[in-house]
Amino acid sequence: MTEAEFAQKVRELGGRAFIVGGWVRDRLRGVKPHDKDYMVSGLSEMDFCGMFPDAQKVGNSFPVYLLSIAGESSEVAFARKERKTGSGYTGFVTEYTPAVTVEEDLWRRDTTMNAIAAELTEDGQAKTLIDPFGGQEDIAQHRIRAVSAHFTEDPVRALRAARQSAAFGFTITEETYGYMHACREELADEPQERLLGELTRALRTPKPSVFFRALEKADVLDAPFPELAALIGKTQPEAFHPEGDAWEHSMFVVDTVARDTDSLTARFAALAHDLGKGTTPESMLPHHYGHEVRGLDVLRTWNQRMTMPHQWVQAASFVIREHMRAPRLTKPGKITALLVAMQKQANVLPVSDFLAIIRADHHSLPYYLERAEEIIPLLRVSGREAPPGLRGPEVGQWIFSEQVKIFRDWKKENVC
Repeated sequence: MTEAEFAQKVRELGGRAFIVGGWVRDRLRGVKPHDKDYMVSGLSEMDFCGMFPDAQKVGNSFPVYLLSIAGESSEVAFARKERKTGSGYTGFVTEYTPAVTVEEDLWRRDTTMNAIAAELTEDGQAKTLIDPFGGQEDIAQHRIRAVSAHFTEDPVRALRAARQSAAFGFTITEETYGYMHACREELADEPQERLLGELTRALRTPKPSVFFRALEKADVLDAPFPELAALIGKTQPEAFHPEGDAWEHSMFVVDTVARDTDSLTARFAALAHDLGKGTTPESMLPHHYGHEVRGLDVLRTWNQRMTMPHQWVQAASFVIREHMRAPRLTKPGKITALLVAMQKQANVLPVSDFLAIIRADHHSLPYYLERAEEIIPLLRVSGREAPPGLRGPEVGQWIFSEQVKIFRDWKKENVC
């Protein structure tokens, strides 16, 4: 079924068909749009199902159907109004009768750039824009603006606005910051999987720090991410970290790593590398002795609350343990052990990503890390080569001693 056929069938029922959401927004931004979401108004659910018997219902609290349009499985939602009756994103009473207009549906949405609909005409073209809240002007001005105070009824919208700012490079209006702050109390009670979803999307953006800084400005950062908020004001020795406190340093590191790799695992590990500094006693500042150990505890607590991807936690744990000592080693045995450990972690955190984090953290790399990707393949030693008679741990000890010899020989030939 083509879009034109879909629109015509909806029209035959006395309704109207629209494309809504990100596809319209991105087309107006001059960015290639992706998946289309459709919305229909002016018809009943019974009439819709009669006209489209193959449609598969996937919405529970309000009608959303999967329907094949233009060769793609697309979501088709009914225009709806919502009335807040409880807390969180489930605390709504929803109305989706044929009397609900497209303008009423757009009014319940979060920001003006997402509150624009493109009506499908008889030939299937999305030519007529329905933009009752000035979304086109806000896009032109690179501005993120809440549609109305309705914004506050779903607290995760505070995170979405921050994420949109990071993704598009748009500025959040002061009024919208006020609405974000009003979400603070309910944010702390939101399901952790929703918060993790927004964190994941934020880490995909070109400059993730924009997301966290927007939450800080709205004074809501500590509700979803108390571990990060704890870094604010934790001073550091300027000689090592001229960016400022542990918060500013962490924002610098995650942005720097984001420029070097698309890996979400690496970006999260960069974000988490100094978590332990948030628990440093005030009397110890600006020093942070033992923050590597404390950082593992903070990460563990965060994961217990939010249940993050296993690879994120594994990679972040490795970086937290090693980020301070990795660029400061001098003894061949310890350098070799680090290089071997880096290789063992490579399926979770590739060597190049680990190096990107250490380089961002320390602003440079020592020779053995600069050339780690050259050295590590040389360290492959098989236990089958061990002298006869060695057993169990003895084989492992022999392998490591051989690896240290290989590193020593490499160093003699390559380092003055």
